[in-house]
Amino acid sequence: MSGGTYLGMPAFPKAAHEAVHNETLRGNLRHATHTIRAKREKAVAEVSDWAELREAGKQIKDHTLRHLDRYLVQLEESVTAAGGTVHWAADADEANRIVTYLVKATGESEVVKVKSMATQEIGLNEALEAEGISAYETDLAELIVQLGKDRPSHILVPAIHRNRGEIRDIFAREMSEWGRPAPEGLTDTPAELADAARLHLREKFLRAKVGVSGANFMVAETGTMVVVESEGNGRMCLTLPETLISVVGIEKIVPTWRDLEVFLQTLPRSSTAERMNPYTSTWTGTTDSESADGPRTFHLVLIDNGRTDTLADEVGRQALRCIRCSACLNVCPVYERAGGHAYGSVYPGPIGAILSPQLRGTGSEIDASLPYASSLCGACYDVCPVAIDIPEVLVHLRERVVQGGAVTREGAKVVLKPAKGHAAERAAMRAARWAFSHPGVLRTGQRAASRTRRFHPRTLPGPGKAWSETRSLPAVPAEPFRDWWQRTQGGKDASK
Repeated sequence: MSGGTYLGMPAFPKAAHEAVHNETLRGNLRHATHTIRAKREKAVAEVSDWAELREAGKQIKDHTLRHLDRYLVQLEESVTAAGGTVHWAADADEANRIVTYLVKATGESEVVKVKSMATQEIGLNEALEAEGISAYETDLAELIVQLGKDRPSHILVPAIHRNRGEIRDIFAREMSEWGRPAPEGLTDTPAELADAARLHLREKFLRAKVGVSGANFMVAETGTMVVVESEGNGRMCLTLPETLISVVGIEKIVPTWRDLEVFLQTLPRSSTAERMNPYTSTWTGTTDSESADGPRTFHLVLIDNGRTDTLADEVGRQALRCIRCSACLNVCPVYERAGGHAYGSVYPGPIGAILSPQLRGTGSEIDASLPYASSLCGACYDVCPVAIDIPEVLVHLRERVVQGGAVTREGAKVVLKPAKGHAAERAAMRAARWAFSHPGVLRTGQRAASRTRRFHPRTLPGPGKAWSETRSLPAVPAEPFRDWWQRTQGGKDASK
């Protein structure tokens, strides 16, 4: 993986074409997403003021993003006052260098990790491995992915593409290479699989001196980090190691504890369909006592990695509201059929289709294709707990891909490099603009189209063939609307 992009991944259309022919994958995804979706609907229906909570979350996030510079400074002051140290990383490489240095400074060669999208985004595990440091994932789904030498395919449930039989085989085959082996005669029952993972991880929790985490939220007024989870592995990583390093995107900040209240209601219902998370861990700074829970050394690494450029886009910046609930994935018909790997990013599904091209730019084949990985049905917007209008951003990014191509920086200036491809589309749009600006030309073209309607093809030629293979081209009317309107004197038949 490089810069958050999986090396060797094709553009979304090709990857999705291959994925939809995998019947096992589609079956796993269909069962899991439909189950989570149904549970979420019930959990949300219990809350009478859900719409108000959703709007409050949107307003809090938008306010924070507008004043992000101020709240980041406040956060740094609060963390420092509580005994922590704040590090700033402009990109993935700088973040990886900082974390690697901090781990090496402890003299340790292994770390235990809380599930973190940010560390996946920057490729931290690979960077640590290159420096001789072993990073052990402790979230059950992340453990499955790591042992299987796989890639995450879902924000909330990274191993959603695996069934129980596949997980049992992975545990039996790989656990011994990473530590305690799987028990003899392991079956695929959930209880036995969970117990095997618990025994395998326990020795790592008790041995590790360094923990690495992300954070779901950061509270500016107190410098508090917040991690919500369902398994308890995160709390083990946050309380047992002597040194804790948290790697967090700069957009995860909220101004006050009261703001946090909103998201602790909407996040669990939208993600795991629970009224509240089984484990909500908060920590502020460090502890001085060896007998007390919590780290004696705490480092916060704040990463930008494209977020400032995203913030500069008035339409696209709403993607930074995302609280990583994954509700949009579970209702998306495209994700359900293509799976997460087709997106070529740690952020799959609808949110990945708008977030990845903004964080990484649209210069690569993968990122230029992601804004088109949607039917624009709008289901993702309907379920988003912070009201991100994903279809609006998708259309906005499609315009960027067609008109400008890759987003890059030249000094302090953001520029658009000319796009490769889409020449026919741009030419068609220019021709349409000219025709609509000349009523006489438009009228002549409409009449010609109506008179030659019998000879029109059923499918489009050239680049448009793939689009029309699964769609019927609309039939041209026998009479243009303009002629009908004139003949009937504004819709009223002149003969009556």
